Amino acid sequence: MASLSCIADPALAPLAERLQQRSARWLVTGSAGFIGSHLVEALLRLGQTVVGMDNFATGHRRNLQEVQALVGADHWRRHRFIEADIRDPDACRDACHGVEFVLHQAALGSVPRSLANPLATNATNVDGFLNMLVAARDAGVQRFVYAASSSTYGDHQALPKVEDQIGRPLSPYAVTKLVNELYADVFARCYGLPSIGLRYFNVFGARQDPEGAYAAVIPRWTRAMLLGDVVTINGDGETSRDFCFVDNAVQANLLAATSDDPAAVNQVYNVAVDDRTSLNRLFDILREALLDFCPGVRQVQPVHSDFRPGDVRHSRADISKARRLLGYVPSHRIEEGVRVAMPWYVSRFGVAAGVH
Repeated sequence: MASLSCIADPALAPLAERLQQRSARWLVTGSAGFIGSHLVEALLRLGQTVVGMDNFATGHRRNLQEVQALVGADHWRRHRFIEADIRDPDACRDACHGVEFVLHQAALGSVPRSLANPLATNATNVDGFLNMLVAARDAGVQRFVYAASSSTYGDHQALPKVEDQIGRPLSPYAVTKLVNELYADVFARCYGLPSIGLRYFNVFGARQDPEGAYAAVIPRWTRAMLLGDVVTINGDGETSRDFCFVDNAVQANLLAATSDDPAAVNQVYNVAVDDRTSLNRLFDILREALLDFCPGVRQVQPVHSDFRPGDVRHSRADISKARRLLGYVPSHRIEEGVRVAMPWYVSRFGVAAGVH
């Protein structure tokens, strides 16, 4: 399970103390999803009141049940869940009523999904996002923090990625995430709605869905190794990403929501660790982390397939802006995050793999 070690870091102790002393009302959209459920868990542990909203298109009830078990009955009493779709303006208005901070995570993710169904991706990621902005504006929300994406950098080749230098989008998903940033900027200038966008770079950790056609690479490969399935690497394996453990994303959201520096607001930030890991190296890291649980994975070898359409070749984030204006300090690099997350995957798939 996620340790929430980012909350315990000395650099974040003042933030945790401030939140625990003053309970605010937060809305987390996509709260049954991977990142959303971690945000709900963190906020409840810190004594906050949380409204969660999800339509279970990609989220799971089991994620909320897991959070409930982890935080305990007393903390869970400060949680209210709304099963609704952000494409419904009335539901967005209901969810935002009386809320001080919005952490907007709801979206249809995945580049391949957007290539297969651009209309559905646009309806959720653009129309739904606009519904949330309007609802937050009308409710007088103090801060609107939203999940942006590294896909916004598109075909811009330079590394590391710097927030004010982007290229042309390479997928419908990337277009929707760029539109989110444009809309947030317009609402800040036209309506005075304070917002911060967080460009996530390949976030991973416990509760990330390992199943389905659009599963992210770390949970998909880990599940395959545990179940004895084929691990497929798209391309030659030298494609690289800046993998970011979920505790880092939680930290960035809480810092963005509570920053009292005017210069930090109405900005977009990279959320990553400023590192590059190739897919070949990632395979080795996952296999090594599994050896303690399943020694047989030592013999597993990947197979290679064609490159995936819409994917960028390399990605690495410059996080100096987030460090400077938000005080963001990543608590986990990829190896550390994988070690923390691995027991969750083993607990879910270990029986089938013969792990005891």
